[in-house]
Amino acid sequence: MSFTAPERIAPSFHPKVWGSTGLAPWFPTPTEKIGEAWFVSPDLPLIKFLFTTERLSVQVHPNDEYARVHENSNGKTEMWHILRAAPGAQVAIGFRGAVTPEEMRESAQSGEIVSLLSWIRVKPGDTLFVPAGTVHAIGAGLALCEIQQHSNVTYRLYDYGRPRELHLDRGSEVSILGPSIGRATLPVKCPYFQTERLVVSGSASLDGAEKPYGLIALEGEGLIGGEPFLAGAVFRVMAGQPVEIAGRATFLRTFLP
Repeated sequence: MSFTAPERIAPSFHPKVWGSTGLAPWFPTPTEKIGEAWFVSPDLPLIKFLFTTERLSVQVHPNDEYARVHENSNGKTEMWHILRAAPGAQVAIGFRGAVTPEEMRESAQSGEIVSLLSWIRVKPGDTLFVPAGTVHAIGAGLALCEIQQHSNVTYRLYDYGRPRELHLDRGSEVSILGPSIGRATLPVKCPYFQTERLVVSGSASLDGAEKPYGLIALEGEGLIGGEPFLAGAVFRVMAGQPVEIAGRATFLRTFLP
């Protein structure tokens, strides 16, 4: 059987006010604060690395039905896998209890919404699932890998006084006004993507799969199809392509159902 190197997907880097210059060991140190590194392939879920030094906005994403009518877009369900976490780092997923539409809108305008959310302390290796409609926020001091639908529709509800547009009308229409499970375990399976963990200790041979998949190097290094890789590399493996990996590394493998 012939093993060749899969296609390496090049990242695009996106500066953010809440971003970081501490991208190591996944990427070189940038000259400006980078919040997101995107890896895009139309036949894979959208893959991102996120880096935070400040809290992100409190936000919500619409489901497919709403997004297609109002935004000419897909909705956005996503998952997060925590790579690095400062002591006490947190994410918020859903509310601590039920809230009314009026309470959510008023609390978003006053900032009280932050205290109504369910904040979860996280550590490296934790996985979280954020269905469309879930009000959420990512805290400071985190590096994470995000797997999501191909959509960039975000409705900001509260932004800590930053001079950016809020979207309370549409955000109120799509928000689930109650608790969410939040924590998840790998593999994650949903109608929009499936993601599993793969650990290589020495060598591994992956048979050809029925459909393309993304292979995301989270930590470690080695050779894939004879080509060297480091943490932060993302590959698109074609349907039916066998892959030989040598080294010690941890990956996420993700694909469309």
